[in-house]
Amino acid sequence: SSKIRNLEVESTDDVAVVEDHIDFSLEKTISQMEEKLKKEGSPSCLDDDIIPSTGNEIGAEAQLRLLKAKLCVMQEELDSVVCECRKKDDENQNLKSQLKATEEENSRLQRTISMQLSHTEKYKMLSQEANKKSEGLQQELIAVEKVLQ
Repeated sequence: SSKIRNLEVESTDDVAVVEDHIDFSLEKTISQMEEKLKKEGSPSCLDDDIIPSTGNEIGAEAQLRLLKAKLCVMQEELDSVVCECRKKDDENQNLKSQLKATEEENSRLQRTISMQLSHTEKYKMLSQEANKKSEGLQQELIAVEKVLQ
């Protein structure tokens, strides 16, 4: 839109000033066309209103300049959207790689937890066996002490 604002149109016999349409935006034009389509029902009823109502009153050269300026604005908007899409794609790729790394880390931690649980069970069994052996030895010690007395 900055190019349109900088567009200077001189008043001559076949050129009108397009000040009323300096704030042209692609989004606004599209929404207007969609509204017309909804009201009238078929695309054949639509007027191709790319050039505003004053477009009929201005000369061909001015219409051409206006259309070129609108094309530049639409190209800038398209470039902006494409750039934004590329940024979003890059961000998605980064997030996908982070997700993959997180899933790998999660898998590794799950294996570690599983291994530690099996070690815990093993040591519980060893502890129980040691306690039983200790109780047996305590019983023997008591029996030996009675024999010695």
